[in-house]
Amino acid sequence: MGKLFITDTILRDAHQSQAATRMKVEEMLPACEILDSIGYWSLECWGGATFDSCLRFLNEDPWERLRKLKRALPKTRLQMLFRGQNILGYKHYADDVVEQFCRKAIENGIDVIRIFDALNDVRNLESAIKFTKKYGGHCEPAISYTISPVHNDDYFVKLAKELEQMGADSICIKDMANLLLPMPAFNLVTRLKKEIKVPIHLHTHNTTGTGDMTLLMAAFAGVDIVDTALSPLGNGTAQPATESLVATLQGTKYDTGFDLAKLSEAAKHFRKVAARLKEDGFLDPKVLSVDTNTLMYQVPGGMLSNLISQLKQANAEDKYYEVLAEVPRVREDFGYPPLVTPTSQIVGSQAVLNVLSGERYKMFTKESKAVLRGEYGRLPGKVNEEVRRKAIGDDKVITCRPADLLEPELDKLRAEIGDLAESDEDVLSYALFPQVAKKFLEDRRKANGGRRAEPYDAAKNHNPEFDKAIELIVEDLTNGMTL
Repeated sequence: MGKLFITDTILRDAHQSQAATRMKVEEMLPACEILDSIGYWSLECWGGATFDSCLRFLNEDPWERLRKLKRALPKTRLQMLFRGQNILGYKHYADDVVEQFCRKAIENGIDVIRIFDALNDVRNLESAIKFTKKYGGHCEPAISYTISPVHNDDYFVKLAKELEQMGADSICIKDMANLLLPMPAFNLVTRLKKEIKVPIHLHTHNTTGTGDMTLLMAAFAGVDIVDTALSPLGNGTAQPATESLVATLQGTKYDTGFDLAKLSEAAKHFRKVAARLKEDGFLDPKVLSVDTNTLMYQVPGGMLSNLISQLKQANAEDKYYEVLAEVPRVREDFGYPPLVTPTSQIVGSQAVLNVLSGERYKMFTKESKAVLRGEYGRLPGKVNEEVRRKAIGDDKVITCRPADLLEPELDKLRAEIGDLAESDEDVLSYALFPQVAKKFLEDRRKANGGRRAEPYDAAKNHNPEFDKAIELIVEDLTNGMTL
């Protein structure tokens, strides 16, 4: 056991979890020089909801954001979150789209791709793992952590072994709902370190106020890397604060080696960004308060805010606790899917429908039917067959890898978007978010006086200094921990 390595999420999950993913790239760039000098294992800066948010709300090209960050952070690995066969969208895409996305993400500057599947169906991770490896990325498949009668340490260790055999370079425990408590974290990491050879990376949140203790106990158990967020957007529904953990470990064998003065300087910049986000109404102080409802109902913070907004629209906020109590029942009927995008939204919406209609399963959402039909993959537990029959009638349940039923679609998408797409990256933006990307590309063309922009040249933007820096980080990582 050596020092603890840290991934900071300030450029992605911190503002996604607290401020609806509304940080602009112009607000990131001034801090990049100091962030690049800290010595992070990686900076998570792309993927998740950032892609959609750039196009939909910020009038930014997500690919251009990535290139700008790459140029500004030559010494630090850049990391993204990738939803397996869903890529960054909410449905399964054909393998040719998954391949091209992995290729272009790596070519434009991503080093580490963290790949997860909402159901922990490894078949939905196969393509993303294969293509991340093919194009030279660091492949970090994730275990979506949850609690249920079918999810226990044996289940997670078995899953980790499968991911290791599939080619994982490191494995992430993705605790999206902050359900992993300190002692269970110690036990799970201890087991994984005994049985898995690749580094173990832990991601949690601080929604229930237990995240700091969870990271500390995981460090004691030998976890290799943890996710934290700089304090201006740390804690609450985001990750535990970076500075607090760094200070806690100073002078111990887990010492991160970080300079608190540098962290403080970076935090000073992001305090101004947080103030702007608050002023614009994106940063609600509620996201910073401790909410132990997550532990009782196993509902992630983002899902809670979704439920509240659905009930507000229906003028039925008084039904909040009834809906919360219905969520675990729906989850059981649906075979205990972990509650993470998109299954959290699907289970949550069905619970709202069940309560508001006054009768359980009087109606089903289109997505509920798709989950029960197997369109998202294999459900972890036993499904309530009566509920399934009510939802899909005599339809056959899909038992193969769902993407095996999809025809290649890249050429069709390229033809559809036509001349508006000025690069392969534009075609991928259109593939993931057709309406939003089309509008973005049309507006860009108008702003450019109807002319095409100058194409991006990956070779011209290559930074050899980065290759050298990464070699040193890899050497440090290998020497500094027990593998």
